[in-house]
Amino acid sequence: MTIPSPAPVAGLSWRSITADDVAGWHRLVRAIEDADDPAERNTVEDLRDALLDGSWKDPARDSILGLDHAGVARAFGHVEVRPGDVRVRRAFCWGGVDPAWRGRGIGRALLDWQEQVGRAKIAAASTTAPGRLLVHLDDHVAAARRLVERAGFRQLRVFLELSRPLSAELPTAPLDTGLRITGYTPALSEPVREAHNEAFVDHWGSEPRSREDWERTLAGRHFRPDWSFVVLAGDEVAGYALTSAYRADWEPQGYTSGWTDILGVRRAWRRRGIATALLAATMRVLRADGIERADLGVDVENPSRALDLYTGLGYREMRRGLAYGKDI
Repeated sequence: MTIPSPAPVAGLSWRSITADDVAGWHRLVRAIEDADDPAERNTVEDLRDALLDGSWKDPARDSILGLDHAGVARAFGHVEVRPGDVRVRRAFCWGGVDPAWRGRGIGRALLDWQEQVGRAKIAAASTTAPGRLLVHLDDHVAAARRLVERAGFRQLRVFLELSRPLSAELPTAPLDTGLRITGYTPALSEPVREAHNEAFVDHWGSEPRSREDWERTLAGRHFRPDWSFVVLAGDEVAGYALTSAYRADWEPQGYTSGWTDILGVRRAWRRRGIATALLAATMRVLRADGIERADLGVDVENPSRALDLYTGLGYREMRRGLAYGKDI
């Protein structure tokens, strides 16, 4: 696979990101975050993981860094194609430009580079599934939206970030006979992964999670097993809610929170109050730990009408994110 270089930009030289660049890369990302106020903030460790954590990662192929004459990072791009995609082979494109260096065509050069790399990686994949380039943006960052739209990306989906104060009365949600709720343990990791791959087969943009990718998530520094729950029907997983603490987001958002990363109920057990029971248990443990809010995200067009469930439990919209795509 031939790796392209971005178009020349006055004052910048391009090369791949290395492990030694992470601290400087983080300073650049912080400047971008301070200017754009994104929903998610990155730590040094988050960037290191994005670059290196996973057997499929290859920074020399997947990343680019724009350096000024003094060697200071002013722009970056990253493209990730995760293992396990079977329905649509996805290339996730992420990047940014130092606010002081915007308006010079750097963003266009980066997006073009990302598209070239994404196309090459999808073409090299072993599957014959169709490919899609994806860019996720916060709704309020108008300049980035114009950039991707001019490049031929179209808006595919709207995602809401929802928040529920834990000072209010918490819901009660008894389970049907034969169902029981338990705390997450590592022994449940593989059964929950298999349940997740089944539960999300009808969700837009979802692909089966490989064992390695799944274990990376659950071994991560943000995941809180003590805030996570599983509903069992006998020995079978009927539903699950896995929650994390993204502490880097707490100060800019103005409150402490537990973020439910993944909430799922297998089709055979839907409409039995399992999702409500899982969220109620999550809220109770968060409040007991002194956390102020329970947060989660939802696809507006979720086929299981999850948005209605969440708003009925007191969650309210805080932000909007957009998924842009280009099919290839």
